Order: sequence, then structure tokens, then C-alpha cells
Amino acid sequence: MKGFKTWIVIWVLTFVLMCSTAWTAGFEVAIGAWNQVPDGDIAYKPLSAQDSLNLKSDLKYDSTTKVFGRMKIEAPFIPSIYLMATPMEFSATGSKNTTFQFGNIAFIANVPFKSKLRLDHYDIGLYYGIPGLKLLTSGVLNFDLGLDARIIDFKEQVTGLEAIGDPIITESKSLTATLPMLYLGIQVSPIKWFAVEGEFRGVTYSGNHYYDCIGRAKFKPIGQFFVAGGYRYEKTDIDVSEVKANVNFSGLFGETGFTF
Repeated sequence: MKGFKTWIVIWVLTFVLMCSTAWTAGFEVAIGAWNQVPDGDIAYKPLSAQDSLNLKSDLKYDSTTKVFGRMKIEAPFIPSIYLMATPMEFSATGSKNTTFQFGNIAFIANVPFKSKLRLDHYDIGLYYGIPGLKLLTSGVLNFDLGLDARIIDFKEQVTGLEAIGDPIITESKSLTATLPMLYLGIQVSPIKWFAVEGEFRGVTYSGNHYYDCIGRAKFKPIGQFFVAGGYRYEKTDIDVSEVKANVNFSGLFGETGFTF
């Protein structure tokens, strides 16, 4: 619910901004679906390596498809705006052949447990295109460079047993973090109705790193309407607030929208 409310607030504020400004030079809005394939390990207050939970073999998370949305507002003299909302949630019944510590609870080995991971994130980016490049190439090539603030809404929850005969117990960890990231974008449009685009967002600090790469092919069959498909890869290696995560999410996506 928290993530949903955040997404709605972002869209409303952007719509008001778009309608109330006369300097808008371009506008794009899209909605799509991303098939998210999880991999990697996560731990909360680990005491040893055996407390690390693998998303596939221990938590039994499978790929899932989630709806996402994005919006760009381009301006001629001030930074352009890029907003994106990416819901991400996995849940399953897992098992581990050793006792493991998650938070303050030691869960018993070889007994099924339930878990749920939420990793919703929201991007607010400001960027500039390289001056004159699009004009010099007759609209074929464009580079964007800017900064992105990624708001991460994280929660991992594990429900299981400390010992046979004990009541079921739940341990969870929630956090909200904002990461400043570098944003790079490239658009190549050799013909009016087709374009290839790439986006990179990333940050590295104190041994932590977070990368998000998107590639898409975009077709405009009718007027300003477009359909697009591509591939997205996210890699996270962080140790924050007693949460250690070395995970990645990847997969194909499709989207549709309008550009003006």
C-alpha cells in the first residue's frame, strides 16, 4: 500500500507540473510489464555464511511479471525530468538444510518456512541532452546525462519455526533508502518510426554498488503511439542497516505509450 500511494503521488505531481508549464518541449509516458528473474543471496544480521539465503535454492523464488510505469518531460533550458516506478515482490515456501539466523531468530533446518521479499523502487531523475547533438545528426543520435534519485522500499519477512513443537514465529526487516545515481541515456533513431535506446543508472560507494541497465527497441506504427520491447538487468551488492544483499534481477519487458 505504501508503494502504491507513492506511485500515485508521483504521477499526480508530474501531471500537474506538465499541465502548468509552458516550457515543455517533449513528453513521453509508458506503461509496461517486466518478467523479473531473481538470483543471488540475502541475509539479515548474519552470524556466518550459512545465514545467507539464496533466492532460488533456499527461498524458492521463481520469476514473476510486474507492471511498471515511466514518464519523461523534456525542457529546452532547465533539466528534463524522468520518473519511473518499478514494483518488485516475491513470495514462496522455502527450505534450508542447515539452521540459519535471520534477524534475531534461528530458524530450524529442514523445515519449510515462508518468506516474502518486497523491493519496490521509484526513480526521480534530472538530465540534460548534449547540446546540439540531436540537431547536428538530424535527430538520429542523442545522449542524455544527469542524476537520478532512487527511492527503495524494502521489506524481507521470514515465517517459520525455531524448534519442532514451538509456535510459528515471524521475523522481518523493513527500510526505506534513497540512493543518488548517475544517469546515462542514449537514443538512436535511423528512421522516423524506429529507435534503439539504452539507459544506465548506477552508483558505487564504500564497497557497495547498485547498477540498473535497460535496453529497448521502440516502434511507432501510428502517429505518436509506440510499442517497445527490451531487456532489463539490475545488480545490487550492498551492506546497509544489517542487511547484506548480493542479488540481481533480469528479464525481458514490453511496454506501450505515447511520445510528443
